[in-house]
Amino acid sequence: MRFSELKKASLVGAFFVSVFFSLQAAALCSVSERLPRMKVARVIDGDTLRLADGRSVRLIGLNATEMGRDGRRAEPFAEAARSRLQSLVSANDGYVAIRPGQQPKDHYGRVLAHVFDRHGENMEALILAEGLGFFVAIAPNVSLVDCHRKAERQARSARKGVWRQLPVINAERVRSGGFAIVRGRVEHMEANRGGVWLELGSSLVVQIPPHAVAAFDDALGGLVGKGVEVRGWVIDRKRRGDRSLRARWLLKLSHPSMLVPLS
Repeated sequence: MRFSELKKASLVGAFFVSVFFSLQAAALCSVSERLPRMKVARVIDGDTLRLADGRSVRLIGLNATEMGRDGRRAEPFAEAARSRLQSLVSANDGYVAIRPGQQPKDHYGRVLAHVFDRHGENMEALILAEGLGFFVAIAPNVSLVDCHRKAERQARSARKGVWRQLPVINAERVRSGGFAIVRGRVEHMEANRGGVWLELGSSLVVQIPPHAVAAFDDALGGLVGKGVEVRGWVIDRKRRGDRSLRARWLLKLSHPSMLVPLS
């Protein structure tokens, strides 16, 4: 076989492997129940839709990179994520089936929901499996955590999309707020009225609020002195005027899937 033919065969094979994994991830998150179908007016970005009735829908379990706005450039794969979500909506004649979360709205007033195509396949899982966003779990909206996490693992293992270059930073190198995946060693762990606190070096503290602590019981044992990978939205406490603890940066967790012990 000539090199050009071998290369073409490899590309075709890679395409079908990609399609297989994407379909596998979607099947894991599929539903058979009858859900209301809503007309989509506009795809805002890779994880947000505007419905024809004027409501905005924030997809549960998926965090796409940020689109460019206010003079800032779009983050890597933000445009690709929006285009992919648009293609999924278009393939369903501009409609999505919606299953609202247990917490139905966020603090911006957006509907929090899972969205599905006409075959009952989950759109968040498809986007995660293609490496066009990050898995997130925010209690109580965690019904599809296991399949969403598996979808992301497929993309991460294959180094697809956002995983082409590992988007993980060391805790001591956190310099700004926003979504981040952070690694660090647990230097100290403390429990008080504010929940459980994990200090990752001197600059970042992870908070597990009191209402979420019970869900982490099996995940917290023996963590002191060990490495962890955590993900979520980093908050600059200095900007908020919060000087109650030493670390400047705060990351809150509400579900144990957002904390992974490292071997």
